[in-house]
Amino acid sequence: MATGPTRLSKRARREQLLDTAVAIVRTRGADGLTLVTLAEEAGVSRPIAYDHFATRPGLLLALHRRLDERHRAAIARALRDAAPTAGGVARVMSTAYFACAADMPELGAVSAALRGSPEMEAVQHELTGGYADLMAAALLPYSGLAPQDLRLRCVGVLGAAEAIAAELNRGRVTDGEAVAALTDLILGGLDARADR
Repeated sequence: MATGPTRLSKRARREQLLDTAVAIVRTRGADGLTLVTLAEEAGVSRPIAYDHFATRPGLLLALHRRLDERHRAAIARALRDAAPTAGGVARVMSTAYFACAADMPELGAVSAALRGSPEMEAVQHELTGGYADLMAAALLPYSGLAPQDLRLRCVGVLGAAEAIAAELNRGRVTDGEAVAALTDLILGGLDARADR
């Protein structure tokens, strides 16, 4: 006797839906992602998609968080292998940042789709804070700045990184130029006391 498909746990179903959402954004762009298209592509009923995300902005926010977590984890992994110098850390951080941006173009598309959303503004502040904390912790041993001053500079560098990524996505700079520019900005903001 044949059995039906295995029922997924709520968490596993959510992961499946988010995987499907990434695929939709990759092929159709963020505008092509709705709860209806998600349900159809994932092979689930519409109520299941609505139960997990409630609204399209809720789906986009969940997808943005997931992609951002992957981005941050990739940077953290890369930092573990960085040369123990300010230049080594800054270069690895810059390379990982742009590699993730290239590997996950969906993150930019989802972020753009959420612009102007009050929920997204709060999430963006939270995520920027997490990145700034990650950067500041990695750079602190190479900086003569007080931790709060270094963190603020990291926030500024992240704004610059986003602008450089936009130039990279438009084809106005190469990967190497983007990495070099961001590395220089990081090092310039360190007030470094260690060898670059």
